[in-house]
Amino acid sequence: MRYLYSCLLCVLLLVSPLSAQNNHIEKYGNDRFSIKTQFFMGTYLDPSANIKEIDPNAPVGLNLGIEFPSSRQRPWQQYLNDPTVGLGITSINLGNDVMGEGIAMYPYILLNVFRKEHFNVNIKLASGLIAVNGHYKATINEEIPNKTFGSCINAYLNGGLNLDFPITRNLKINSELGFVHISNGRIAEPNKGANILYGGVGLVATINPDEDKEKNPEIFPDLPYRWSLNITGAAGAQNADLSDERKFFISTFHIGGIYNVTNWYGVGLGADVFYNDAIGNETNRGLFCEEHDYSTADKIRVGIALNNELQFGDVTAMVDWGVYLINPSRHYYSRDHKDFGHNHRLPLFYKTKGAGSQEACHYIRFGVKYRIWDNLYIQALAKTHRHIAEYIEFGVGYQIPFLKKQNRKEGKSAIFHYRKNWWKDF
Repeated sequence: MRYLYSCLLCVLLLVSPLSAQNNHIEKYGNDRFSIKTQFFMGTYLDPSANIKEIDPNAPVGLNLGIEFPSSRQRPWQQYLNDPTVGLGITSINLGNDVMGEGIAMYPYILLNVFRKEHFNVNIKLASGLIAVNGHYKATINEEIPNKTFGSCINAYLNGGLNLDFPITRNLKINSELGFVHISNGRIAEPNKGANILYGGVGLVATINPDEDKEKNPEIFPDLPYRWSLNITGAAGAQNADLSDERKFFISTFHIGGIYNVTNWYGVGLGADVFYNDAIGNETNRGLFCEEHDYSTADKIRVGIALNNELQFGDVTAMVDWGVYLINPSRHYYSRDHKDFGHNHRLPLFYKTKGAGSQEACHYIRFGVKYRIWDNLYIQALAKTHRHIAEYIEFGVGYQIPFLKKQNRKEGKSAIFHYRKNWWKDF
């Protein structure tokens, strides 16, 4: 694990300056960047029964990062009040030999809340991957195996409040209060996952902080479109339970309209059609009626969702909350029920059985999409029932933005096509 940490750190340190230099060559900014080191200590938030049984010590670790302040030469940087982007690597000891250690790599963004001469506050958002050595198969011979992580590679999600206290122009003290989630999205079982609340303190050193080298910021127009239509197809695989290593096919079709409230935030409504082959009485999930013979139709669910998009140039973060309108796979009662009788479905909007339940009448989808060409994008999302992951999906889609009336030229299409330096046409 020590050598893996060293290799990942070298890659991070080599790639980041190259990225900054490329930006300089393209005249999108200067070559300023910062190096961050931060020690942190945390506690398991709402630990699973398995973590309580293992009873690990408090997780501790080290965050390292290379940060690039806004060059103010791209529209999204001005729209979002000059955020800082960075590449991070985290080494974490999860508490003991059974829980093991982890190495995470991730991009992140710091969104400015407010700035003062001696005090800056930012919101940190990060998403990446973490490799852990204390996963289930590596600890299966232990007296209490680690059922928190079912695989070596897991998703790493991180958010929090970042505080900076400048000491000099080149150096500042950094502190952070944040939350980390680690799990594999049910790609492999077991997948209890870990939620960690942590606090950290460290230093940030700025390299080449000569702000006189900055170009004067270009004034960018507002986005030329107000509405857009998203059409996406996605697929993936799910491991249904620990006793069965089979992977079940899942897929999603999504269509939704987004209204851009600002240049960086959009909200709208969408419709989703889901197929999950793991729904059935042969998976031993304990969620469905063993006596029912599930057909293909039972594995299809249809929902309507409130869609939220946070736009960072070519990258868009998405959070959707929806309810099922068609959900034939919802629980069957195996014994008499005072309201619903015997072997009848729950009502469409039913009450979830409680903490740890893998099913609900509503769902959440969150993830990111990246525009690869014109309006074509790829995306990765996780679908959950409350805080319990159902699966992770990967897909491709097309966004159709409709130009505002004042930006539509006679004889031209009302659809906005993306291109480099698009703002020069408006």
